[in-house]
Amino acid sequence: MALAAGEPRERRESCLLWWDVLATIAKILLGSTVSAGIHLYLWLRLIRPAQLPRPWHLVATLGLIAMYLSIPITTTSRMYAPGLASTLGWISLPWMALAGLTFVVLVATDAARVVRWSARRLARREPPVPSLSRRQFLTRVSGGAALAVGGSSVAAGMVEARGTHEIVDVEIRLAKLPRALDGFTIVQLTDLHVGMTIDRAFVQRVVDQTNALAPDLIALTGDLVDGKVEDLRDDIAPLGQLRARHGVFAVTGNHEYYSGVEPWIEEVTRLGAKYLRNTRVTIGDGAASFELAGVDDHSAKNWPGHGQNLPAALAGRDPSKALVLLAHQPRQVRRTTGHGVDLQLSGHTHGGQIWPWHYIVRIQQGGLLAGRYHHDGTELYVSRGCGYWGPPVRLLAPLEITRIILRAA
Repeated sequence: MALAAGEPRERRESCLLWWDVLATIAKILLGSTVSAGIHLYLWLRLIRPAQLPRPWHLVATLGLIAMYLSIPITTTSRMYAPGLASTLGWISLPWMALAGLTFVVLVATDAARVVRWSARRLARREPPVPSLSRRQFLTRVSGGAALAVGGSSVAAGMVEARGTHEIVDVEIRLAKLPRALDGFTIVQLTDLHVGMTIDRAFVQRVVDQTNALAPDLIALTGDLVDGKVEDLRDDIAPLGQLRARHGVFAVTGNHEYYSGVEPWIEEVTRLGAKYLRNTRVTIGDGAASFELAGVDDHSAKNWPGHGQNLPAALAGRDPSKALVLLAHQPRQVRRTTGHGVDLQLSGHTHGGQIWPWHYIVRIQQGGLLAGRYHHDGTELYVSRGCGYWGPPVRLLAPLEITRIILRAA
């Protein structure tokens, strides 16, 4: 929805509101449709063939429907009833992870069964036809095993998501970095997602660990929040305690746009961070310096006055100086070609957060999931993030506070 710059402010804000509402509805419908398919498969695979007594069959069916409905209720109520979202979140969101992981295990089991059946057919050997009692037994065993694997994975993932943050040291050599800045440290915090099940105590822990590293600079690379400023102001307040010699800098993530970007920019700025919105600053003095730039999130183009604009951020820069770029999504590195960006710091992916769903995230970001990459002369580092979105579960994707150590070539 394109909005002309000259339109009255009221009309622009009205159009934006409707665009945001429609986009939110579309995402809810898509997510609910996928979730409905997963829950239907679970019913067909676990409840229907179990041949439970009728009262228990009804209870199990209604329970599954209730858990399915609790997910969209939780995710939509975060903007309108945050207290309800926080309470329901500890029930519905772990269930979301359990349903997804159990679904994966069952699909893998059924796929193996189909492969085995096909192999027998190709070998012209008739597969044995199990009796009804044996079929029922195998169904119950495989279903129970899937639930056990899913449940234990969710339990382990919840411990991981609420546990200690791993400090990940990443040394990156920049050809144009002056010797005087060799060893310069940037602590990157990304994807904190304050709201629902992430509260002030969690944020305080991240802040304390970050300050203990005594960084030269702190970079906040987006998705700090999931909710409105008036609901989360106290929870995010510890960010005001962040301390670094050269300051705290931030860029927007897609979830800031879902949560009210302008109020959040104002609030995080009040807490002491400087937003780089298609702008750059010089870090250091004279010859002992490098340039730090930041761009709006990839999704910001539908918001009036927002949108990634790397040429604007780099206009008039000194090409002899090293350039570090903050951009929320890894795929934004595709636009750095020819602009002399030495290093891009990104987040967004959570390292996939829950295996094996990380394959979808990898595809969505063009193969860029977590860790170091090299693209057309630009070094890229993608942090797994220091929070989580949705389920309080991280499976094979630990919490991360990243310490970038710049080295002179």
